[in-house]
Amino acid sequence: MLDAGGHAPLLPQARAAYLEALDQGWADPRRLFSEGRRARMLLDGAREAMAGVVGARTEEVDLAPSHVAALHGAVRSVVRARRRVGDVVVVGAVERAAVLNAADFAGARRVVGVDHVGRVDPDELDDALGAHGVALAALQHANGEVGTLQPVERAHESSRRAGVPLLVDAGSSLGHVDVGDAWDLLAADAADWGGPAGIGVLVTRRGVRRTPDWPEDDDRWFPGGVSVPAALAAAVALQVAHASRHRTAEASRTLVDRVRRRVAAEVPDVEVVGDDAVRLPHVVTFSCLYVDGEALVGGLDAAGFGVGSGSACTSSALEPSHVLAAMGVLTHGNVRLALPVGTREADVDRFLDALPSVVADVRSALGADGL
Repeated sequence: MLDAGGHAPLLPQARAAYLEALDQGWADPRRLFSEGRRARMLLDGAREAMAGVVGARTEEVDLAPSHVAALHGAVRSVVRARRRVGDVVVVGAVERAAVLNAADFAGARRVVGVDHVGRVDPDELDDALGAHGVALAALQHANGEVGTLQPVERAHESSRRAGVPLLVDAGSSLGHVDVGDAWDLLAADAADWGGPAGIGVLVTRRGVRRTPDWPEDDDRWFPGGVSVPAALAAAVALQVAHASRHRTAEASRTLVDRVRRRVAAEVPDVEVVGDDAVRLPHVVTFSCLYVDGEALVGGLDAAGFGVGSGSACTSSALEPSHVLAAMGVLTHGNVRLALPVGTREADVDRFLDALPSVVADVRSALGADGL
């Protein structure tokens, strides 16, 4: 399996923490009896650990039932709180579908274009933030589909000058690279760094106004709360991933560089996309001309390689990627690798050895081998 983006294997330390918390944190953390208080202590400890990694206060960390829920909640609550200013949400053209859809739901979406590697235009972003009626700006820390890092520091400076809070989506970055402190709200996904699915993170700096647009609940921001064992496992996984990020990034970058080099050299009519240097260390995407993405994924799966295709942030349907379309690169026949921790050099070499013949077979089946 070579595509672990958003659903990485559970780290061993996270599994151990989860099993322990099933015994210690099974009770409702809102209850006042001893088991409930113990569950509350574990939940607060998870939030404190996550806060320590991102450089925030414990009370600024909220846990959501998913990364999508965290993004939706952030956009909806900030726009509602700032409705007197306006309801415009400034977004990059390559943001996750969750952000784009939430912007449409909460107000009006104003899109900032990107260049051929998927990076937003800073000057266009400045202009968009300075326009009338902007309630929120949303920018990913890095694009999970092509790996390109975004200019979040410049964006944060611009948003501060405009008096607009900046939501940074670190769903593909946290646990892999340093995300810095250039944000007012930060969203992340535990499943991406080797924690369990079902835990999203939203960190809101003090001073950012949010107002819920959903029914009142004891858990104000994410009604119903989250699983205490899953939260503890997510926090342990984040600490482990963060502590080892430099070592794992170096190993992943070496493998990804090999993929980028060999694919470009050995597969005819291919386009390797995204920034070749300022990027996530473990993500690489390439597109093959005259190839159907679904057929290519199927062929590689039959050869023993699990890869992604289509738009990594929309759905399981193999539809043309809005990210690649916004970049102006080839949208069909694309393959994404998001290498999990521990990927072996031999596995990558086997994939690269098999890829040219699989692409040729798919082209032949489609009658495109002579084009």
